[in-house]
Amino acid sequence: MRNYSIIIVLIFSLFACQNIENKKDIKPNENKLKLKVAVFNGNGAGEISVIETIEALKIDTGIIAEPISASAIQNGHLNKFDALIFPGGSGSKQLLNLGETGKEIVNNFVEKQGKGIIGICAGAYLLSSTAGYPNLKIASSVHIDRAHYNRGRGLVEFELNDNGFKVFPELKEHQLFAQYYDGPVLVQNDSTSVKYEDLGKYVTDINPDNFAPKGITPGKTFILNQNKGKGKVFLIAGHPESTPGMRWMIPRMARWVCGSELVAYNKKWVRPEINDKAIIFDKSLKKEEKDNYWLLFSDDSQKQLKAIKTLHSYRSRPAVRWNIGLLRSVHPETRKMAAEVLMETEYTYAILDLEQALKNETDSSTKKILKNTIDFLKNK
Repeated sequence: MRNYSIIIVLIFSLFACQNIENKKDIKPNENKLKLKVAVFNGNGAGEISVIETIEALKIDTGIIAEPISASAIQNGHLNKFDALIFPGGSGSKQLLNLGETGKEIVNNFVEKQGKGIIGICAGAYLLSSTAGYPNLKIASSVHIDRAHYNRGRGLVEFELNDNGFKVFPELKEHQLFAQYYDGPVLVQNDSTSVKYEDLGKYVTDINPDNFAPKGITPGKTFILNQNKGKGKVFLIAGHPESTPGMRWMIPRMARWVCGSELVAYNKKWVRPEINDKAIIFDKSLKKEEKDNYWLLFSDDSQKQLKAIKTLHSYRSRPAVRWNIGLLRSVHPETRKMAAEVLMETEYTYAILDLEQALKNETDSSTKKILKNTIDFLKNK
């Protein structure tokens, strides 16, 4: 009888240890306590970055995401959260807005309370320990080549290592890309006793128009995590929250820093394959972006449609949001394509605009597209 019991335990263990990549899409039990994640929205935090980070967190039905200001942190509201995210924008301005007492509160939140913290782009600058740069000194990373911090923007390639695949197993066997906007080039701070765990590195050499020196970014840390005191830290130089097919990486990071189960997400969000090349905005491409922007105001719907397609092919980050206004175009073809691109780019923040557009829509085929887009974006 004892032998049978051992066999049953072994079988159970095999099933329990399945990689999350092989699990079915999981919706966390609604009866369980949800993780509460704060996104800093004080001065220095980019408005769009805050919005897109919160929207990305909503992919996970087991997470409640809310913005938090510097004054709210001063008032003790941070204590009700399990993790804090510093988004894109300006790292030094976010720190200045926190102030000295805010800095102390955040460090205590991580090191002594054992909570989680995430830095995205500017947030990664802020959480690092770079000498001579205003930061929180929470992560053991430093950023280099500060003279060319504004090195460029676009879609950049990065690669994960075995440590990275432990957190993001869905990304194995894929070429990986993420939106990037002047993110830090990170290396280890050798003077600290606690080292970070490198999860992945830059592949793209980011030096449009020869502004920055060649060869700086390839092979440098793009994504990392580590322990800090009782808490956990996660940094990324790019913007997965702004990258269709990769937005789910943000709630996965939040779960990691909270020490929570790493659940799988609906495969409609997990689409690393939709991007296949790096696209860096040099002066020439920036001009094309602007020229196509002005075409969106054309009275000719065909010019509008061509501009929408072109901007999408460039993976223009601001162009995604421009499509919201085009839902109110006088041309049904333009309204239809705007909705289709909002679906393709997973722009969940546009749901209210899409619902209003559906109420006003008179064209039957456009109505169908609007409804399909709303259903897609609403269904987690």
